[in-house]
Amino acid sequence: MERRFEIQKHKILQEAEIKPQVFNGMLKRLEQFAQPFINCLKRREQKEHTHTYIAGLLSDLKRKNTESIAYRHDMDRRGLQRFIGLVPWDHQPLLEELARQIGSRLGEDDGVIVFDPSGHKKCGDDSVGVQRQWLGRLGKVDNGQVGVYMGYASRKEYALVDTRLYLPKQWAKDKKRRKKCGVPKHIRYQTRHELALDMLRNNGKYLPHAWIAGDDEMGRSSRFRRDLRDLEERYILAVPSNTGIRDLDSYPPAYSGRGQPPKQPFQRVDRWRDSLSDDAWTEVDVRDGEKGPLVVEIVKRRVVARTEQSWYDFTEELLVVTRSLDACGKTKYDYYLSNANADTSLKELARVIKAANRVEDAIKRAKSEAGLSDYEVRTWAGWYHHQALSLIATWFLILEALRGEKIYAGVDGSTGSDLAVHTVASSLRLQISRLGNTFCKAQKQAERVGSFSSL
Repeated sequence: MERRFEIQKHKILQEAEIKPQVFNGMLKRLEQFAQPFINCLKRREQKEHTHTYIAGLLSDLKRKNTESIAYRHDMDRRGLQRFIGLVPWDHQPLLEELARQIGSRLGEDDGVIVFDPSGHKKCGDDSVGVQRQWLGRLGKVDNGQVGVYMGYASRKEYALVDTRLYLPKQWAKDKKRRKKCGVPKHIRYQTRHELALDMLRNNGKYLPHAWIAGDDEMGRSSRFRRDLRDLEERYILAVPSNTGIRDLDSYPPAYSGRGQPPKQPFQRVDRWRDSLSDDAWTEVDVRDGEKGPLVVEIVKRRVVARTEQSWYDFTEELLVVTRSLDACGKTKYDYYLSNANADTSLKELARVIKAANRVEDAIKRAKSEAGLSDYEVRTWAGWYHHQALSLIATWFLILEALRGEKIYAGVDGSTGSDLAVHTVASSLRLQISRLGNTFCKAQKQAERVGSFSSL
């Protein structure tokens, strides 16, 4: 092996080494962590099942659904299946508690709230909300469900806070399928943008923030951007490359002397970008120093954008374009619209864009470490119950990773966030696996005395 690769390997292995005391007492901390969420529920069996399910989501199970979690805990699967899929307990107080905790632990005044739809590929058409639709993570139209996720990012960390199931129009109008899947009568069709606004109104108050961000599915709607302005929120939202813009900083066509003076014509943002000279771009370092530089090039302009034929909102906005090299060395361009002041620094805009991208990582993390997509439920309640408990389980992993970073820092002064969470998750799964029999015995004993204090 070449010397330079040997050095890099040594650094990676050093970063992956975590001191044993990071994991001491983890199961006890899991019990303490779960208690505020368990207290949101009223019935004893619901509290017990909540603890069991969160532990199952954090275990080494390959598929983290009700059946496999029940078998892991030596339980009758029907009780846990009823708890997740049929029993009408309210998940919203648990997500509200989650939002409070995330805001308290990670909150910074210039934090970023991010909205990101994510698809869950599913077979058949009997499960609530399942149909052929655009699944962004897969990059294609396929059979599945779509959840709209609300994330939060600060310099401290990033986490998922809340979620809503997108119910397509076809489903919203189908009374028979609604009844079969237990969709509440008051639920009506809402766009993904309306679902995002609901989450913002419900839990945004717990999250200190200065920005709202989202991908181009969120940003393409000028109505959504208008609604955020009405809420006095500052946003920076990605938009598609075919977005029509009028550059207010460019010269209009020559005036013929008759009629109204001409305005700059609307043009696609990607074609407008092609007209830029090289000196229009400014390099900005968007990565914290410990991992080395990561530079993108940015340009910003004052524009009027037209993104929907059905909604003409000619409001002045700030267009931000970034370019960088992808893993294959190909130039990648991204486009954003913002209602920020024109004098907002490029470094601040780059920071927010970077924070928004981390929420994509948060969704991947929840899917890989806490079974976010592993559910096998068909009902409205079942989807929300599993999702809420998966977000809570992921939050526990993040807290453990933050705790570990205080105990031990890697060779560069910090363990990487994703590496730390993955290492904590692997260790926790190992602990629960090794102590499986003890855990089951303790749980049965706790059922007899009505508490989990023996765990």
